[in-house]
Amino acid sequence: MTYAVNPAVSRIEAPPIMEAQGWVRPGLRNRKLLNLCQAVPSWSCAEELNDEVARLAHKPGISLYTDIYGIPELRAAIAAHFSADYQGEVEAHQVCVTAGCNQAFAAALMAITSPGDNVVVPVPYFFNHTMWLGMLGLEARYIPAFGPASAEPDPQDAARLIDARTRAIVLCSPNNPTGAIYSPAAIQGFFELARSRGIALVMDETYKDFRPGSAPAHGLFATPGWEDAFIHLYSFSKAYSMTGYRVGAITASRRVLAEIEKIMDCLAICTSHLSQRAALFALTSLETWKQGKLAMMRNRLESLRSAFARDDLRYELVSSGALFAYVKHPFTDEPAKQVAMRLAGEHDLLCLPGSMFGPGQERYLRIAFANAEASDMPTLAARLVESQKER
Repeated sequence: MTYAVNPAVSRIEAPPIMEAQGWVRPGLRNRKLLNLCQAVPSWSCAEELNDEVARLAHKPGISLYTDIYGIPELRAAIAAHFSADYQGEVEAHQVCVTAGCNQAFAAALMAITSPGDNVVVPVPYFFNHTMWLGMLGLEARYIPAFGPASAEPDPQDAARLIDARTRAIVLCSPNNPTGAIYSPAAIQGFFELARSRGIALVMDETYKDFRPGSAPAHGLFATPGWEDAFIHLYSFSKAYSMTGYRVGAITASRRVLAEIEKIMDCLAICTSHLSQRAALFALTSLETWKQGKLAMMRNRLESLRSAFARDDLRYELVSSGALFAYVKHPFTDEPAKQVAMRLAGEHDLLCLPGSMFGPGQERYLRIAFANAEASDMPTLAARLVESQKER
């Protein structure tokens, strides 16, 4: 006999990105692979950041633990950034630095739920969110993330699913996988619903920097008592191209952070000291560099939308924004995974099937275009057209 594994974990499917990478045909190819399965920026982090990290690596104490919540300077800088960006009030004591946004989500949900509880999640969802809910023994209750007349979920749909065991509503905006940017009114509606029912609105805003314009994404941080019903999650990975540094943040009430502190102490004790210092430099010294990259991504988004305007393209661009496009494929008799595998194996185009993002998504594909240049978008459309010809 051998030892058992946790059935709550073993029931979870393997990481989707790793599975998809196995669909690419092996060997040499006579054209470039368009790898659009993961939202990894194609640009390197700023050269100034590289120089700063090299300098920091020689500083005494950089190899030591920090406070569990993170270094005070970074917590204060994050609070100041959110206060300005959302035109609200965030204090340093309301911020906990984490090893990326996935850890932020994991710690936040562990702090506010117990096995058997349920969480309301719009579909399609970010698969790591529901993977973690399953590992915690939580029930995910689904509402539509978009409909024929709307690109965002409806608080009334969530209200019908809330009961005595509901602990949270999870939102992601700009959305992964659809790219949709939820309106301040919709976000406020979900917040008011959560507050009225005594549950949390947990909001992943990893891609907040990629929204158009400078208006606040929502007014929650300017709402008195926001900490009673709101938990905010953020990541430095995308806007600053720091995916491997693993730095994110939870912003929440002191009461919730006190529980998260216990979880963080067991998970990692603290986020890497060097990574925290790198994030502090990025947040305080790289605004101009970041704005240049955001403008570049807006150009890529415009190029993608233009490419999908081809008259002979039967793939429908349902939603797009930030680093993502959600596409309806034209093959009514073919599952999404089969379409995605055929695109990867025969057309050198790697993307993810909608079925990886929840039930009812067999007609969709997710395209993550951060790893593609604006000049690649006509090629993307051409390969989709190519895939239609054999059907």
